[in-house]
Amino acid sequence: MKLQLQEALSLINELRIEIALLKSGRNSNTSSTPSSQDYTHRKRFNSRETSIRNRGGQKGHKGNSLKMSSNPDETKYYVPQYCNNCGSPLDNSKIRFSRKRQEIIIPPIVPKYIEHQAYKCTCGKCGTSTEAQMPKHLRANIQYGQDIQSLVSYLSVYQYLPAKRLKQFLIDFFNVKMSEGTIFNILSTMSNKAKPTYNEIRRKLEIAKYVGGDETGAHIDKNKAWFWIFQNDLLTYIRASYNRGYQTIKETFSKGFPLSVYVSDSFAAQLKITTLAKQLCLVHLLRELKKFEVVFNSHWATKLKDLLKKSIAYKKKMKASDYSTNNQRVKEYEQTLSELLKIEITTTHKKEQAFIKRLRKRRDAIFTFLYYKEVPPDNNASERGIRNIKVKMKISNQFKSYEFAQHFAILRSVIDTTIKNGQDVFCALNLLAQQDLIPAE
Repeated sequence: MKLQLQEALSLINELRIEIALLKSGRNSNTSSTPSSQDYTHRKRFNSRETSIRNRGGQKGHKGNSLKMSSNPDETKYYVPQYCNNCGSPLDNSKIRFSRKRQEIIIPPIVPKYIEHQAYKCTCGKCGTSTEAQMPKHLRANIQYGQDIQSLVSYLSVYQYLPAKRLKQFLIDFFNVKMSEGTIFNILSTMSNKAKPTYNEIRRKLEIAKYVGGDETGAHIDKNKAWFWIFQNDLLTYIRASYNRGYQTIKETFSKGFPLSVYVSDSFAAQLKITTLAKQLCLVHLLRELKKFEVVFNSHWATKLKDLLKKSIAYKKKMKASDYSTNNQRVKEYEQTLSELLKIEITTTHKKEQAFIKRLRKRRDAIFTFLYYKEVPPDNNASERGIRNIKVKMKISNQFKSYEFAQHFAILRSVIDTTIKNGQDVFCALNLLAQQDLIPAE
């Protein structure tokens, strides 16, 4: 009877822990769980520190108010004709300037048809007839111009418009009728023209000092698939794949990143890549530590969390000369980490035990960012980059084909790289469109 009672009490204790994990442990603040899957019947806690600053714009912030043009395109004049007091006619020769206001409007946009005509001339000496050559990009009797081609790419890939809504937008705003098939053909052609740039991005990432990587699930023609991202401060490379394993990385970067510090979460396929060094995302670790702290009341998790936060804060203050193996502050962090990892894991919960074992195995990938100036302590940039896929999915539900998914990945890679280098997205797409034109239906 006592044995059954002990077993029942043990089961109750385990269930209490599981309930605690569901209520306040595993959520978007303490793990990689999407916020949409958070337990809703509880008060959420925020992992952010309370700020002492007031809400709104801070002191010294430069505003960007709307400014008048010094050279307006059109001026309208308003001159009074009668006196507001007695109603007598006014002498227009005595007018003087009072005030001015401006408004910005968009004039009606209508499609412009440009006709190209070629002529023949007959040589008066030999009688040969010579015909003038048309521009090389004119391949059909009628076709869409480069501005429409770049606009379709801009709206579909950068602004996430689905084909049906894009089609309706072109009709409503520009009176341009285009089928969904033509939209796909435009994106296909733009993607093919972007491939040299896309391949150059991949080549530069292979020799970069720092690369971050991540992946996210998606649906392609009702099938489960993944989008992978490899990026740094100046470059973004995205690709679609039906495989979430190391095979995709091997196909994309066969030699890995032998010259790079690679930043990622603890996903096994990412950690298998050949690299100069690795850096685990500390934000992911802090989420898990927050879970242990709240659910299991783990003092060890609190100590490690404080240590990681101190190291991140110190990174922001580091100078170029601080990145060396003789940095005493970094040595102190390393020593404290080593002491914390010596904890007797049998005294902790099984989930915390697995976490500690993982950190011991990846011990050298925790403070790597304190030895390389370019390397961040987190993988937030990769998560922000791959979030574009989720936005597109939320609006369009899925990608209709693998081919279209890869077109999106190529063009989005070029767009994100353009943004990181401080260039205008539409101008960049226009440069791609100038290489060729798409035949109209």
